[in-house]
Amino acid sequence: MDKTRKVAIVTGASQGIGAALVQAFIGRNYLVVANSRSLKAVDHSDLVAVPGDVADPQTAERVVREALNRFGRIDTLVNNAGIFMAKPFTAYSSEDYAAYLATNVTGFFHMTQGVMETMVKQGSGHVVTITTSLVDQPMTSVPSVLASLTKGALNAATKSLATEYAKRNVRVNAVAPGIIKTPMHQVEAHQALASLHPMGRMGEISDVVDAVMYLDTAGFVTGEILHVDGGQAAGHHTF
Repeated sequence: MDKTRKVAIVTGASQGIGAALVQAFIGRNYLVVANSRSLKAVDHSDLVAVPGDVADPQTAERVVREALNRFGRIDTLVNNAGIFMAKPFTAYSSEDYAAYLATNVTGFFHMTQGVMETMVKQGSGHVVTITTSLVDQPMTSVPSVLASLTKGALNAATKSLATEYAKRNVRVNAVAPGIIKTPMHQVEAHQALASLHPMGRMGEISDVVDAVMYLDTAGFVTGEILHVDGGQAAGHHTF
């Protein structure tokens, strides 16, 4: 067991931002534990994949156990798993509400709580959560109350945890993206989605990855909600 190499856990790691984060951490010589419901179990020298739903507390237990058994430490947790459905408020069903809470909030809670004891014992660690710029700059063209309800809670929790754990050298930050060019958005919609950003383009997956990597190396930054949104959160814009 090589305890000199840093270890990152990435949730929602099967595609898009999560899959890119896994590769970025490996490219920086991290050992990685990847989690997603749709991942198949993988056990390589640099990567362990642990399938499971983040909303299930047993998934967090398995992920943390695998990280410690295989690699002996946990340096970074990226809470990337999340769901998003743009619907008018009254169109959301009880099932939608439950799904949002389970993945976005409950998953964050179990995963973050699971790593915190280890990070405190180590005397260092970093938790970074992917939220959304819509929390700070809602748009009539993207009705998304449940995203704001749940991701807004994560922004608030980020600041609270950052304050609670600052003296124990565990940092807690968030990245709040705009609309990112991922498989969840159809190519035909890209032009319209690009126009929702003051910069006139959608974000690239690499934009979010770069933000996470910056925060992971920024030792004096904690409690930060870093907007990666082409200017959406800067103020009111005409779309």
